[in-house]
Amino acid sequence: MSKQGNKSAYTFRLVVVITGVVASALVLLWRGVDLHVFNKDFLQNQGDARYLRVLPVAAHRGMVRDRQGEPLAISTPVDSVWVQPEDFIDAHDQWTHLASILGMKVSHLQQLVLPRKDKEFVYIKRHIAPDLAKKVMALNIPGVSLQREYHRYYPTGEVTAHVLGFTNVDDIGQEGIELAYNDWLQGTSGSQRVLKDRLGRVVKHIELLSEPNPGQDLLLSIDRRLQYLTYRELKRAVLKHKARSGSAVVLDAKSGEVLAMVNQPSYNPNNRGQLRSSAYRNRAVTDVFEPGSTVKPLTVAAALASGKYKEKTLINTTPGTFRVGRHTIRDIRNYGMISVSKVLQKSSNIGASKMALALSEDRLWNGYSKVGFGESTGSGFPGEASGVFTRSRNWREIERATLAYGYGLSVTPLQLARAYTVFATDGRLLPVSFQKTDEVVTGEQVIKTSISKSVRGMLETVIEKEGTGSKAAVPGYRVAGKTGTMKKASAGGYSDDRYISVFAGMVPASDPRLVMVVMVNEPSSDVYYGGEVAAPVFSKVMAGALRLMDIPPDNIDEQKIHMAVLNNMGVRP
Repeated sequence: MSKQGNKSAYTFRLVVVITGVVASALVLLWRGVDLHVFNKDFLQNQGDARYLRVLPVAAHRGMVRDRQGEPLAISTPVDSVWVQPEDFIDAHDQWTHLASILGMKVSHLQQLVLPRKDKEFVYIKRHIAPDLAKKVMALNIPGVSLQREYHRYYPTGEVTAHVLGFTNVDDIGQEGIELAYNDWLQGTSGSQRVLKDRLGRVVKHIELLSEPNPGQDLLLSIDRRLQYLTYRELKRAVLKHKARSGSAVVLDAKSGEVLAMVNQPSYNPNNRGQLRSSAYRNRAVTDVFEPGSTVKPLTVAAALASGKYKEKTLINTTPGTFRVGRHTIRDIRNYGMISVSKVLQKSSNIGASKMALALSEDRLWNGYSKVGFGESTGSGFPGEASGVFTRSRNWREIERATLAYGYGLSVTPLQLARAYTVFATDGRLLPVSFQKTDEVVTGEQVIKTSISKSVRGMLETVIEKEGTGSKAAVPGYRVAGKTGTMKKASAGGYSDDRYISVFAGMVPASDPRLVMVVMVNEPSSDVYYGGEVAAPVFSKVMAGALRLMDIPPDNIDEQKIHMAVLNNMGVRP
């Protein structure tokens, strides 16, 4: 081939190469223009879909405080571990390290993730401590991320457990006040757009899409100091008398606010792992019992209202038994001829029955129904029972007779405490509230003022040395109250060895500020009378409460104070 031919071939190849390079450059240039101009939005969306995420921004739940502003329920920030299954499954060789840090088994991780491999979000561990969260993220496992959440903490633990209830892992109220006021306390989560790296970790916060709205705080009527005091004394009594359970309620006699409410046994809402659901029940609101002799003041009030009886009217209880049809009503002993006042002081079943039988059915019915028996107190507490008080137009005589001393109806401790406010407020029935109020509460006048004061005076005699409730005395203060000891219902009748011990009362009797009911269920020691089991709890709690509330004494008789102190000590002068 000639030199001319070689040159032409060379030139041709050069042109081809240059043309190819230029063409390639033009194609790349056009592709670049196409990607950056014409298909920019599509590609940007594809990139964003892989690395941009919208995550929720948790809103903390409102704080629950007592009437003094002390915290009872707080939400603290925690982290939860979640994964993107697609990326996480590819890093299967690192699962052992993650499981070890989280205290889990690898098999459990598999059960959580593999069935949900088509999902984009799977929780692995909820609510872990910040230091543990740092260790998790230090592993740099693809697909593993943290989610900021809030965990509910209860500083007072089991002391307020039955009142407050608790929230679930998603911070939603499940029991008690947490459930009743969930809408008020629960916040609204916000959202944010974030940029994640290839391992699924958040590397940049792009923008806040919506602000989180925290829940509102709630101020309760509960006084944490009285709650501790009531809890301590009730627990001590339940343990001392080997009782099955117990409940106590303290109400403000001026407003109907719940100042303290406790139950035994209790539970720790901060550690519920091994607890049964039955432990969560607030027995003071949900459980009913026959109130026994604690309703005798209502029988007396109805008798006084009828005009047939006065405080000093005599009733013959001889010989200590009273036949009503085929049934026999008994007193502990033969009290003989006693006054209406003595019927309360000695807790005579015969005296109460004879008064009830002398009244019309309507008057007896109204005497009980007007104080709220048979209906909810309206407290708003979840699961509140209305009790059992059935209207009958054809009550048998024995039913009316036993109703007079508290058999044939059922109430909750809260209902009984509310009923006793009529004797503390000169005849006004107060609404019950778990929220603190600064407003004047008037209530509804259901008993004449004169009758209410008269019955309250009779209830003071119950606390005297000769009365059944002498151990409820509070040194330096006048106390009015009533004991109750009831046999528990069983198959075919009433048990002879299972009792409920109750005391209901108020202090100071001259101008009551506090109303309290103590109920101890099935004390199994040798002592089971309400005056021996429940009354001392009332005395100790009220003594501390009056001091904490700085309520001045209304009984400065030194001799009476001395006698009361000796009586509390179990010393008979």
